[in-house]
Amino acid sequence: MGMGQGWQVGRVFGIPLYIDRSWFLVILLFTFLNGSDWQDTYPQWRALVWPMGFGVSLLLFASVLLHELGHSLVARSQGITVRSITLFLFGGVAAIERESNTPGQAFQVAIAGPLVSFALFVLLQGVAVLLPGDYPLHELLLYLANINFVLGVFNLLPGLPLDGGQVLKAAVWKFTGNRFQGMRWAARSGQLLGWLAISFGLFVTLLGSGNGLWLGLLGWFALQNATLYNRLSQLQEALVTLTAAEAMTRDFRVIEGTVSLREFADRYLLLSDRQPTGYFVATDGRYCGYLDSQALNHVERSRWEVTPVAELAVPLRAIATVKESDSLAKTICTLEEQQQRFITVLTPADAVAGVIDRGDILVALAKRLHWQLGKQDIQRLKQERHYPPELQLLELAKTALQFEGPMAQ
Repeated sequence: MGMGQGWQVGRVFGIPLYIDRSWFLVILLFTFLNGSDWQDTYPQWRALVWPMGFGVSLLLFASVLLHELGHSLVARSQGITVRSITLFLFGGVAAIERESNTPGQAFQVAIAGPLVSFALFVLLQGVAVLLPGDYPLHELLLYLANINFVLGVFNLLPGLPLDGGQVLKAAVWKFTGNRFQGMRWAARSGQLLGWLAISFGLFVTLLGSGNGLWLGLLGWFALQNATLYNRLSQLQEALVTLTAAEAMTRDFRVIEGTVSLREFADRYLLLSDRQPTGYFVATDGRYCGYLDSQALNHVERSRWEVTPVAELAVPLRAIATVKESDSLAKTICTLEEQQQRFITVLTPADAVAGVIDRGDILVALAKRLHWQLGKQDIQRLKQERHYPPELQLLELAKTALQFEGPMAQ
């Protein structure tokens, strides 16, 4: 679930805790609703209802925090870094660095949150039973226990972004051996649940109940996030299944190693209308390296006539390369790690098969995922040295690399 971070208010078990701006709105709303309700229900406690309303609102979010800690601590026990926990309008979200390695471990992380909520339900019910029934604290604990029970049940609904969606994803992943299929099933289930909540919310609103608006808003939130999960699943699957051979172009020139720097500059740099992505040097039909045209600036002009380009060739093993069969995910990670303008694709015999720049990667993804890209868009993407930030391609590629092989196929 993608949420923007708000204000950091501390750390819990070393995990940064953030509060979104919407959290304050919900605290005030819950305080008002609970206080108003208890004012009518318990007139003998009139002086306490507003502090009780505020207290139970804070305890509700403490319950949500414990719920998210359940996910976080189980994830951390699997060696996964938890970046943060954020409390916001509809509860909370734990931002973890990567997914679990197996469907069994993914199930453990997903079910941990609801189990914490059910444990709080049992604990609070047990404490409430020990208190006299006419104590305000007795009612407060029962109310909070019931909220935790509802929180646990609600989160087990089988659709992303809820925990039940993560459980469903793990189950389908285990049954089919395909993590992406698990995510697709869970995302589509989440979309269906979102539409049902929106429809039922509108129906209830038309009957005159204000609760319908809240339900419709929850449905809209679930629908948006489930749709996002579905798109991310499609993008990650494309990163794993597309190969470097499918994304590469032949936009490079091969220069004979005996050609002088003067001839190279005259024929390829000065007279050519446009320069290709890269130049490679070959001697006796074998590739011996990459030629960076900027390297000519480090050689005195008086030596250009007698210096062959082979002397400036950088060995292929010293530049960023991938094999034709390597995935697009590996291509992206290698390109970014080496911080190069493009990456060279090699055949099994270590000959140059093609080149890939960031624009080529986006064109390949656009073709697979049916994105609309015009010629101007493609040209702009090729000139830029970064991807559109909203795609988070490097992060997705790193995660996708984790699942290359039998688990993702």
